Amino acid sequence: MQKRHLLYPLIIGIFGLLTWFIIAQGEQLPLPKATSPILQPIPAAAAPAVAQGSIFTDLAHHLQHPLSMLLLQIIVILCVSRAFGFMARKVGQPAVVGEIIAGIVLGPSLLGLFAPEVMNGLFPKTSLPALQFLSQIGLAFFMFIVGMELDISKIRQKAHDAVMISHASIIIPFFLGVCLAYFTFSQYAPPQVGFLSFALFMGIAMSVTAFPVLARIVQERGLTGTPLGVMAITCAAADDITAWCILAVVVAIAKAGGLISALVTIALAVVFVAGMLLLVRPWLKRRMSTLNGNKTKVALGFFVLLIAGYIAEVIGIHLLFGAFLAGVIMPAETNIKQVLTDKLEDVSVVILLPIFFAFTGLRTSIGLLNEGHLWSIFAVIMLVAVTGKFVGSALTARLMGQSWEQSLSIGALMNTRGLMELVVLNIGYDLGILTPQVFAMLVLMALATTFMTGPLLDYFGWFFHGRKARAVS
Repeated sequence: MQKRHLLYPLIIGIFGLLTWFIIAQGEQLPLPKATSPILQPIPAAAAPAVAQGSIFTDLAHHLQHPLSMLLLQIIVILCVSRAFGFMARKVGQPAVVGEIIAGIVLGPSLLGLFAPEVMNGLFPKTSLPALQFLSQIGLAFFMFIVGMELDISKIRQKAHDAVMISHASIIIPFFLGVCLAYFTFSQYAPPQVGFLSFALFMGIAMSVTAFPVLARIVQERGLTGTPLGVMAITCAAADDITAWCILAVVVAIAKAGGLISALVTIALAVVFVAGMLLLVRPWLKRRMSTLNGNKTKVALGFFVLLIAGYIAEVIGIHLLFGAFLAGVIMPAETNIKQVLTDKLEDVSVVILLPIFFAFTGLRTSIGLLNEGHLWSIFAVIMLVAVTGKFVGSALTARLMGQSWEQSLSIGALMNTRGLMELVVLNIGYDLGILTPQVFAMLVLMALATTFMTGPLLDYFGWFFHGRKARAVS
């Protein structure tokens, strides 16, 4: 036994000494002659040159390495997002509200205002493309999950009322958004953007409902199985499908630049959607039923997601629309939706979505709204957004036979914009349709309308239940 214990240091020592001997001899070899340029190794583009110096100099270079910076940014984003998400839940708001606020806090609106050196050190401009790519991947996964969570059967069961309410909650704010664009285009649109793109985008920005946030609010309040909860989720699902189809058309028009190019893009998008629904969906259902093992099914699901996102991006209707459509066509019978959701949801919601909020916050500078007339425009945007979405949904629900309590509650829920609005706004910002000032106003509008949902639901519940109690007494 003692011999075995001695064997380990003996082997390590002998080969360690031999290694040191070879290195010492190698140091005495002459330097190699210059090789031909073709045989020279290609240096890594992202890795900075390491300067010779003290250990502190080496550590400073390691800290500035792009991968080190990215990991540090993710750690900071996750810590701040978790803290603000916890505080949001404490005041009765969904965690996504806190995460959006965390993104704004890390940007020039707060951290850049009081500690610009810290913000520029944590988030240098050269590192933002890496954050943007990560956020786009996270959004693609999240939109894939949103597409899988849509229950088409529920939409069919309440198709008439839900489609009426959801489409009214789109067309009314869309019209008001186009009217708003008419009065703000000359002064607040970018110089190179035409009125059609700006007006259509302002319309869609007023029309979006955050289906995932709405679903989580309904779930947290125990309304999932109630008539109000089913109707609200159904309306939001129909709203989501319609709004994303409209957004695809708007993006196609904005990217194309001309009428013929836009028509070609829209035609390709229609062919793509029809092919996914009529060809890929039944093939995927048959294929999933014949595969054995969840790993193979998950691999096929990811393959469909990536191909759909790639085709959508090549056509010009954005990666996220392809990811959403890939989620919609996933077959429910093989239980693959639940498996894919379990594998993707934690990574996308816990890690990648906070990166998207932080990236949005780094683009949002509330300090740009430094004049009184800009805040007046923001007030008009809030009025248009709430009037179009909340009032339009509530009145339509009332006309469809819902009670006043349910109608107003549906209006409050449909007025929730949250994450989906930020996705739309970032698309518009990337396309150059929104100026930084308008982008900041619309981000604040998305945050304010999402924050309003919980207090409005509480107020309507208190008002109508209190009135019933007073009537009984």
